[in-house]
Amino acid sequence: MTTKAGGGAHEPERPQALPAKPATADLGMLVDQLVKLGLDFAAEALPAILTRAVKEDLGSPALLEQLLRGELERREERRVRTSLRLSGLPTGQTLANFDFAFQPAVQRSKLEALATGAWLREKQVLLILGPPGVGKTHLAIALGVRAVESGFSVAFFRLEELLHAMRKDADVPPTRLKGKKYMKAGLVIIDEVGFETFTREEANLFFRLVSYRYQRGSLCITSNKAIKDWPEMLAGDEVITAAILDRLLHSCHVLNIRGRSYRLRDLEDDLNGRS
Repeated sequence: MTTKAGGGAHEPERPQALPAKPATADLGMLVDQLVKLGLDFAAEALPAILTRAVKEDLGSPALLEQLLRGELERREERRVRTSLRLSGLPTGQTLANFDFAFQPAVQRSKLEALATGAWLREKQVLLILGPPGVGKTHLAIALGVRAVESGFSVAFFRLEELLHAMRKDADVPPTRLKGKKYMKAGLVIIDEVGFETFTREEANLFFRLVSYRYQRGSLCITSNKAIKDWPEMLAGDEVITAAILDRLLHSCHVLNIRGRSYRLRDLEDDLNGRS
């Protein structure tokens, strides 16, 4: 029934429509979707982060930031673990546990500069020289670990292992060796150079490696031989030694360690403890 007022008719008021119910997402469905996207950490952490978001009144951006930050951190940890395993680097030797007090000839500031990885980005060479037992291998491994953490691929070889691999590939042209770890890694560490004299074939293979990697990737070499003694070490061939050193020293950092042997110190400590 209509009413008239002031000569006009008015329609009866219609009831207001109820506000639409906000859409809600099922937690289980969200977790499944995150798993399908490969966001495993986010899927695992989502329930706890949602609970914290309610307690701390976190907004959507903060909640999303926590999920993504955690996912990225987990992926980086996994990348480092995998890269360290593939590198062949021995475990347990880091810059943090290197005894700088025992080897004062090693400048901590120089090691910290090398640990930034700037020399790796420039594809430079690092030679770590000194007598046995002074920590050359420890430093090479520690810098290799830092390189992995900085995103570089690393391959660690004792010299005899590297020579064995290169002898197997001796008849393969260098262009077909690009996939070999000792060719393609961003940093190749060659440990214990100098304990055995190279044969002429080995000296030529070593030259091939150095020549191929020149300005393509970094090398770190530890040796108990001073540079002046390398011709004798490299099969007595002064020509090939000059060619190798020309490439190694062109853009090179040298750590020359002169100090006591850690192993002799430990032996002395052990003997003193028994007496």
